[in-house]
Amino acid sequence: MSTPPFLTLPRCARALRLETARGDFAALRAEPDGPLRGSALLVPGFTGSKEDFVALLEPLAAAGYRVTAVDQRGQYETGGPDDPAAYAVEALGADVRALTEALAADGGPLHLLGHSFGGQVVREAVLAAGAEGPLPWRSLTLMSTGPGAIDPAEAARTKLLLDALPVLSLEEIWQVMQQMDEGSGDRRQRPSADVAEFLHRRWVAGVPRALTVTGGHLIAARDRVDELAAAVAGLPGLPVLVLSGVRDYAWPVPEQTRMAERLGARRVVVEDAGHSPNAEQPAATAEALAAFWA
Repeated sequence: MSTPPFLTLPRCARALRLETARGDFAALRAEPDGPLRGSALLVPGFTGSKEDFVALLEPLAAAGYRVTAVDQRGQYETGGPDDPAAYAVEALGADVRALTEALAADGGPLHLLGHSFGGQVVREAVLAAGAEGPLPWRSLTLMSTGPGAIDPAEAARTKLLLDALPVLSLEEIWQVMQQMDEGSGDRRQRPSADVAEFLHRRWVAGVPRALTVTGGHLIAARDRVDELAAAVAGLPGLPVLVLSGVRDYAWPVPEQTRMAERLGARRVVVEDAGHSPNAEQPAATAEALAAFWA
């Protein structure tokens, strides 16, 4: 899961509930002090939340962008029903389109970004919207995501979670994960006490049904890059950026590079970053996003 480097919102940002035709969503919103150059909708990945983007809010707002990061349905403070249909990638893509409609009232071009599983959700939103008419987005960014199913090793770990969900509570699963981390001897820098407490709180606030359905999608997702490439080819007003770190446990970096080539997309690799460049190298990531959006 992504680990935000801090939780304190910058002065330019606030928490809010974003009302849409498909219900309301928990969000973080950052506003620029000066002229508005555009807006952006940021969609998090599997087990993630809007806080995964907290370190991007201030630099992107400083670059002139109104930025809205959301919890997807079933995540953290948005919540959701115990209904598998609510978490199918098609339904989550429809949520993104509803969020887009709600943000369109703010005016200005709207840039769409999806991180990890969120990248496949926004891809679904673009494909469905393209079938309905002109797209409402100025650009599409796929961050640390891949063309189809996740890497086999990560799929095996996700399968362990899916096997545990019917028999253990989220709190029990959390405790098991903590014990596994302790036993692994992993010496990576541990998060601060407040971030660690947040990660725990976010995990147990999730909807188990959402984890089951979205985790199942990641294990078996089909490659829809050619469909997206065909859609983008017919929509020259939708440039695409594929952005990742130099390493990635979910989709190999060379696979993401090949995806960019298939899409005819711009490609950015953020140095000294892994699966979450938004949290691990936010300054470089924000700089790359602002340059692309401009």
